[in-house]
Parts: sequence; structure tokens; C-alpha cells
Amino acid sequence: MARLRDPQRGCPWDLEQDFASIAAYTIEEAYEVADAIDRGDLPGLCDELGDLLLQVVFHAQMAQEQGAFGFGDVVDAISDKMIRRHPHIFGDAEAGDADTVLRNWDAIKRGERAAAGDPDTSALAGIARGLPEWQRAVKLQARAARVGFDWPGPAPVIDKLHEEIEEVRAEFAAVVADPDDAAAQDRLEEELGDLLFVAANLARHAKVDVGAALRRANHKFERRFRAMEAMAEADGQPLSGQSLDAQDGYWHRAKQAERRP
Repeated sequence: MARLRDPQRGCPWDLEQDFASIAAYTIEEAYEVADAIDRGDLPGLCDELGDLLLQVVFHAQMAQEQGAFGFGDVVDAISDKMIRRHPHIFGDAEAGDADTVLRNWDAIKRGERAAAGDPDTSALAGIARGLPEWQRAVKLQARAARVGFDWPGPAPVIDKLHEEIEEVRAEFAAVVADPDDAAAQDRLEEELGDLLFVAANLARHAKVDVGAALRRANHKFERRFRAMEAMAEADGQPLSGQSLDAQDGYWHRAKQAERRP
């Protein structure tokens, strides 16, 4: 990476990059790691982990050029953090289960923020705003749950989900009645957000990763839609030229084909 970033002999593309431009690639590579895990592709995972590591190296090299820190400092920092946050392994503390470990972890993080002069003492402090919003929603809910603010189980969450659906239905009706009503459109967006927030909470109660579940749904939709296209092509008519009823028929055929042994 130092060679690629060399001002005289380096790669023009690499030399043009900065932290902001590389951040998007870092996020993309993390998702490709998750995708390889979802597919159970261990050779692919090895490759994607290398791509993700390259992002760390890239950021560290740019920081070193500015005299801020280098790759070795990144490794030292995470090593020190892991030791500091696992006193039940590297110290004298005790933690008999995973919940205790998480509580201790949060307490240590709060101590670290206080030592750094961060005045935010909320149970929600430190949750990054740059996370995908579904992931941030789950983290907010989990942090609140650790201080007791949580539904006692999935049943009331499902009831709340039905309640939010009805509120979304009402706001959709208001928008249809007056498409130019900006306030109604704003309320609809808010209610849809509430619906998604509750759905994320339900996934948390089910101990289901929202991102993994949504990736699975996306894969299913893509697989079935591509099958629809192939069926329509085999029938001699592109899918795009057919009615919704006809397309829906192909959708059901694609679903039935998946169920066959």
C-alpha cells in the first residue's frame, strides 16, 4: 500500500483517495464478508476477509502519511482494548455467562468514555450514527433492554406490530385522499419508520439478525424473480410484456418449483 501511495511512482487512483472516499468501500467489503458467511463459502470468506483487511491497511497508510498513526498502532490499540474489556480472562474479575460479559463490557466502555472526557452518560451513549439504520435500531433497543426497558416477550411486540400496521394503513388512506398533503406524507413516513422499528425489535426478541434475515429475503426474491423471467422466456414472451396477473402466475410457479423434491 505504501508503494501504491508513493507520490512519484504510485497508482493514480490510489493516490486520489482519502478517508471519506475509501469509507464506502470499507462498508461494502464488510457486507461481502457477511454474504460469504451466509452462503457458507469458506474459500470466498478467506478472499473477502483479505479484501476487508486491505481496507484497514489503506486507512492506516493514509493516517501514517499524516503522522497520525500506523498499522502497528491499530493492532496495538485493539489488542489493548481486548485485554482491557476482558478482565474475566486477563484479570481477576468473574463472568459466568455471556450476559454478565456484556454488562461488564458496557460498564468498561462507559468508564473509557468518562476517562476520555465524554459527558454523555446515557445507556445509549456510543452507538454510532453511521451504522445502517436497522442495525442502529437493534442496538438502541438492546441497550435500553439492559436497563430493563423492554417488552417481556414477543407477544406484545407482535401486538404492537399490528397496531403500527393499522396506523400505516390510516396514513396511506390520508395520502391517497390528498396526494398534495405534505403533512400526511410526513406522517406516513413516520409511521412506516415506527413499523420497521417494531419489526426490528421483534427480530431481536427472536434472536434473529435483521440484516441476515433481510439478505435471505432479498436472495429469495431475486432467485424467484429470475426463475419467473426464465419461465416467461421459455413460453416465448418476455416477462415485462405481460399483465400483473400473468406475472403473478409465474411467481406462484416459481414458488412451487422450489418446493418440489
